[in-house]
Amino acid sequence: MVPQPRLRSLSAALSLICAGLLATSTSCTAQPLSSKKVFTHQDTLRGSITPERAWWNVLKYAITVEPDYNTKTIKGTNTISFAVLQSSSKMQIDLQQPMELLSAKWNNTDIPFKRDGNVFYLSFPNALPAGTTQQITIEFGGKPREAVRPPWDGGWIWRKDAKGNPWMSVACQGLGASVWYPCKDHQSDEPDQGAALSIIVPDDLVAVGNGKLASKGATGNGKTKYDWVVTNPINSYNIVPYIGKYTYFGEVYDGEKGKLQCDYWVIDANLEKAKEQFKQVPKMMKCFEHWFGPYPFYEDSYKLVESPHLGMEHQSAVAYGNKYQNGYLGNDLSGSGWGSKWDFIIIHESGHEWFANNITTNDIADMWVHEGFTNYSESLFTECEYGKQAGSEYVIGLRKNISNDIPVEGPYGVNQEGSGDMYYKGANMIHTIRQIIDNDELFRDILRGLNKEFYHKTVTARQVEEYINKRSGKDFSKVYEQYLRTTKIPVLEYKSKKGIIEYKWTNVVDGFNMPVKVDLGGRTQFIQPTTKWESLKLADWHTGEAFKVDSNFYVTAKKVK
Repeated sequence: MVPQPRLRSLSAALSLICAGLLATSTSCTAQPLSSKKVFTHQDTLRGSITPERAWWNVLKYAITVEPDYNTKTIKGTNTISFAVLQSSSKMQIDLQQPMELLSAKWNNTDIPFKRDGNVFYLSFPNALPAGTTQQITIEFGGKPREAVRPPWDGGWIWRKDAKGNPWMSVACQGLGASVWYPCKDHQSDEPDQGAALSIIVPDDLVAVGNGKLASKGATGNGKTKYDWVVTNPINSYNIVPYIGKYTYFGEVYDGEKGKLQCDYWVIDANLEKAKEQFKQVPKMMKCFEHWFGPYPFYEDSYKLVESPHLGMEHQSAVAYGNKYQNGYLGNDLSGSGWGSKWDFIIIHESGHEWFANNITTNDIADMWVHEGFTNYSESLFTECEYGKQAGSEYVIGLRKNISNDIPVEGPYGVNQEGSGDMYYKGANMIHTIRQIIDNDELFRDILRGLNKEFYHKTVTARQVEEYINKRSGKDFSKVYEQYLRTTKIPVLEYKSKKGIIEYKWTNVVDGFNMPVKVDLGGRTQFIQPTTKWESLKLADWHTGEAFKVDSNFYVTAKKVK
């Protein structure tokens, strides 16, 4: 997901957000990523593995959707193939109000269902036997929730391009795919065998989906159906249609796994601008394959699709709405100058192909794994293009956007993120860990190893944390606890006199003993502070006055008497 900008003033932030949105609303206010304090029964149904979800595993979604632009309604079907893990007869299907589930058929038999808010319970005539594979076809329709300020609020997007042509899509991360189609709307269950998305549109429009175009054909009555197929596992919120006056160009990238088809679908009037701006894609791919390993979805291609909102990491069909300019809508979020040299949406949303789409967290509470690593991918791209110092300056510059309002890790089981600091604070925690590892080849091996170990898998944040600990040979448990589960930034207190410097950590969790690199007047070394005073005996040449913490560590230094 795209971070909401946090600039030096609220008015500047709101101006930037409003400038970048193609919204019809007359007002624009930033919405925090996490504002809910009290959770409901519906939050639990959405965010947890209920008994009615636990017994079955999604194998494939085959979705057909036909939108009506004039009435802002949609209709369609979803055929869900699933494996029965445990024998049961009651199934939870998610479909958010005001959308309606019209019918459910299993083995040509109508299945009765009952609504509970944003959930439908389907009752099979008998318990389905464990170990079998089953299929159910669900018909749905209605007027889905409309996204007013996408991508930060979710729903179906009904817009017009600059020439007044209909332009439609969906942005639903967090809110959930069930805002428009029936599914098992939980990040922990991706369809193992992929998905098919068929989109029926008027003949004068083009429909683009995830994966590769399998077929295209007239349906009669002036309409055309586009059939898109994804062969890899995909998260439900990533399955998204794009409908508009699109034109196409593409190229082949010679990558680590061979030939990668790169496709670009843009509004026809923007073709020449896109051809110039998208020259950044091969540079991005080269950098990210170096640091993260092969692009995870060679079989499904890589796409940028111009979208009627700023951007989103839709797997193999990345939403692009940055208006063909560098920076974040022309701005450098880091203030370092480096963020103005490349297109934020191309880099950030493509970084999610590795962290979010390849490695997906089971619970949205752990979304820092998605956003922290992807935010750090911006720094790594800067490093690839302009050198290590530039990359460091970029990520350090992002710190001014950190609010330390609530913990980065959110509450589990209720479909709730933690703080928006998951972006900038998450990236700076990773940058700090890189400094402690103090071996860039090993750090790179860890990033590539994560994408290999958890290839096309859903994980917990603890699995990611433990993997880094194991591969690095260092225990970062207290670092994770400090930066992810508290709002406190470590303070290194120090005092000095000729020949000796004393130091300790304050404003930290119990047992915090993170090493840190310091400059002692032109000579740098690691020290290992604890929460008790430690001392370092200095050489005769050192007065004890020159003591500076390496700025690559996200900490604060404070001299005390």
